[in-house]
Amino acid sequence: MIQPRHLDTGPSLRRALGPWDLTAIGVNQVIGTAVFLMPALVAAEVGTWSIAAVIAVGGLSMLIALCFAEASSRVEATGGAYLYTREAFGRFIGFEVGWMTWFTRVASWAGVAYGLTIYLARYWPALGDGVGRGLFLTAVFGTLTIINIRGIRQSSWVVNFLTIGKLLPLAVFIVGGMAFVEWGRLRPAPPLPIEAAPAALLYLIFAFGGYEVVPVPAGEAKRPGRDVPFAMIMTIVIVTAITILVQVVAQGVLPDVAASEAPLAEAALLFLGGGGAVLLTIGAVISTTGNNMGQTISGSRSLFALAEQGDLPSPLARVHPRWRTPVPAILVTSGVALALALSGTFAALALASAVSRLLVYAGTAASVLALRRRGPAPFTIPGGPIVPIAALGICLALVASATAAQFRIGIIALTAGALLYAIARRRPLSNS
Repeated sequence: MIQPRHLDTGPSLRRALGPWDLTAIGVNQVIGTAVFLMPALVAAEVGTWSIAAVIAVGGLSMLIALCFAEASSRVEATGGAYLYTREAFGRFIGFEVGWMTWFTRVASWAGVAYGLTIYLARYWPALGDGVGRGLFLTAVFGTLTIINIRGIRQSSWVVNFLTIGKLLPLAVFIVGGMAFVEWGRLRPAPPLPIEAAPAALLYLIFAFGGYEVVPVPAGEAKRPGRDVPFAMIMTIVIVTAITILVQVVAQGVLPDVAASEAPLAEAALLFLGGGGAVLLTIGAVISTTGNNMGQTISGSRSLFALAEQGDLPSPLARVHPRWRTPVPAILVTSGVALALALSGTFAALALASAVSRLLVYAGTAASVLALRRRGPAPFTIPGGPIVPIAALGICLALVASATAAQFRIGIIALTAGALLYAIARRRPLSNS
């Protein structure tokens, strides 16, 4: 088992998370702004093939989640994919995967927060741009940062509450909308737009992304070797079902879902009236807030793990003596994510996050194959190497389909990480 590496930084993290706490973190992390915006973005790329695209990415996500489940069953420390790849392929490759995990979190957090302003601007135009958007985002980031600093137990309560709060409006939307679906709109119309498929799949990778955070706070889980694999699989089961049903209702109710800026709210307006549109807007706000809370937890713990293992300056691994949270890592993560949210757009941040996330997924699938040479894991995927090889191949194929601009963002992020790694390695590190 991979254990925490205790640097001389004071108190350790508190183990307080159970299996359903971890599942709530995973579901909360995936179900954010994307589920409220993605039906239109995907339909704009592949039209009536949207349902098939959602099912395909749901299946891919389960393959990857199984790889995370096996790798995470070997780990009792904070860090997730960073620790698996570090153990399998060495310090530098592990660091780059850990760094991209953190970059994924801050880019995703920024994109989700930006998406919140899109929804709210329908009712409060001042939030749509400029100073209004800046002040609102700063207030949101600041509030969530303070909650996260005050303790993992309190943060988990907030995540659990907001997860339930976001699922209820979605349940009303799905149940209420099924009777109004025009099923002919869901029938795929040939030909399949092959040239647009990679962009649609990348949007869906972003929409489904977030389950990879479940293993990150393993150092704060009560029984990480058992509870993390359970939470990984349950997260994908729940999220896939919700995402498919949401796409069915939005696409089946709206005459032109691809042209909608707020597809769920506009669809709800048709079959639930004005109250339904408001309910879905409130759901989007709750969903996004919960997702942002989860990003605060997972992003900061990713940065903390890099420092705890000695691959970033040790002050980032410091834990508050009273609240037992990694305060410096939380502040840095929140600050960078806020800066990206203030400067980016939802679509750009979503695609940047999707590409970096695929690199993390590929590293995890490869590490499963490498670590098996050292003996069986407590949780082992059935079927031998089939699942990790399939997951690795599909991830690399999707990365290869990215545009030059998306590659450029990934290369810049990897280069920045390599420079920080080189700086940290210039100092002698104990227990390395």
